[in-house]
Amino acid sequence: MQSEGEDQRQNVVGAFQGEQLYENDEGRALEILKTLVLKVDPSAQSVKLLVQHLKWKRSFMPLGYIKEEDISKELRRNQIMLQGQDKFGCSVVILLTARHAAYERDLEEIKRLFVYTFDKAAASNSNGQTKFVIIGDLQGYGLKNMDIRGYLSVLEILQNQYPERLRKLFLVHMPLLFWTAWRMVSPFVDKVTRDKIVFVDNNFVKETLTKEIDEEFLPSEYGGLANFVPIQDAEVPGWPLGSTE
Repeated sequence: MQSEGEDQRQNVVGAFQGEQLYENDEGRALEILKTLVLKVDPSAQSVKLLVQHLKWKRSFMPLGYIKEEDISKELRRNQIMLQGQDKFGCSVVILLTARHAAYERDLEEIKRLFVYTFDKAAASNSNGQTKFVIIGDLQGYGLKNMDIRGYLSVLEILQNQYPERLRKLFLVHMPLLFWTAWRMVSPFVDKVTRDKIVFVDNNFVKETLTKEIDEEFLPSEYGGLANFVPIQDAEVPGWPLGSTE
């Protein structure tokens, strides 16, 4: 169970991750920040973290969102799916890791791809929910897919810029090679994130996932009734959020 301080920090961060900081409304954004912090968490550390997040977002996404044309090469691989919600109202993201080409990728495009994924997944939720579940499918994973630098870059963004957005990460169909990658990455996984990772036995994939996700949203590959929906094809009302165009 989270402490009261952790809950307060999550509330502030969750509320503010929907705000955009641009050159022409920095004062407005910081005024909202002040109001939120005074309401739920007056600590100076939270102020510092949120200001850092806003500055990062302003630098990384000047338009307030990632254009699909700026991640078109990676989107064409159809390696990320967006499948609806789990039983807690959190969006479901599926990563088909064998479709990732480690030796062909551009690291900056990978970073943009996952920021796009995290934002679109959060925006696809209902009832104010902002978290998401990820299924990392390692079926067919091999050396050509292993990308330690890419994993660490995405992990840094997830843990530093999207704290508490991840509800759970299910890893399925893990080959022996996966554990080599895990040994290199795991020292950089913080405790909060590590506690949300579930290593699923191959014999219990359907049983494990259907406890969390209704069959209507779970692809047939995992025992459900749905088809894969590439994230760029998923319809999200009002998307992209934060557009200034």
